[in-house]
Parts: sequence; structure tokens; C-alpha cells
Amino acid sequence: QVKLVQSGGGLVQPGGSLRLSCTASGIVFRLVNMYWYRQAPGKQRDLVAEISNTGSTNYTDSVKGRFTISRDNARNTVYLQMNNLQPEDTAIYYCRPSRWRDNIYWGQGTQVTVSS
Repeated sequence: QVKLVQSGGGLVQPGGSLRLSCTASGIVFRLVNMYWYRQAPGKQRDLVAEISNTGSTNYTDSVKGRFTISRDNARNTVYLQMNNLQPEDTAIYYCRPSRWRDNIYWGQGTQVTVSS
């Protein structure tokens, strides 16, 4: 059974930082790419950052230079370090691996709210 458990998130003031974690089980973590998405109220779920199984990373333009995705294969965990957070970063954040045995699996979601 594939399971993705997210932690981190919360309320932060503009300019603040948060780190999200996503720990996977039921997959061979070192073989999969990992992704962070976010979904703001009333909007579609958008890709924020990705990290390949070899460690290559990509980011959507709006978070470049502020967010960092990383992974720890020994802990089956992917991280999203978010710095200089802005109100427009407010969303529910989701992690997921690349397709595993023809299925897409999602974490439970983590609320990030940036507000003064």
C-alpha cells in the first residue's frame, strides 16, 4: 500500500520561511521522481517543484530563488524549503511521486498561509 505522509506548513508572515516534508512508503523511493504541487482556493492544482530520482530539480518561475526541493532517499522523504514567503504562496501543498505501477498517489495536503 502506497502512503504519502506530509508534515510542516502553517501560518507565517510575509518574508518568513517554512519547510514541508513528505515521507513515502510502499514504493521504491530512490526510483521515482518527486513533485510538489499547490492549489489555491478556486484555482487548479499547479506544479511548484520537482526533483528527479538522480537529484535534478526544476521550479515554476514564481518560486525560483525562494523555494528549494530536496530529497533524502535513506529516509524516503522529499522536502520543500520555502523562503521569503508571500501572500500569493498561500495554498494547500501536495506531494506526489511519479506514476507508480500505473497509479498516481497524492499526499494528504498541507495548508500554507502567508499573512500579516
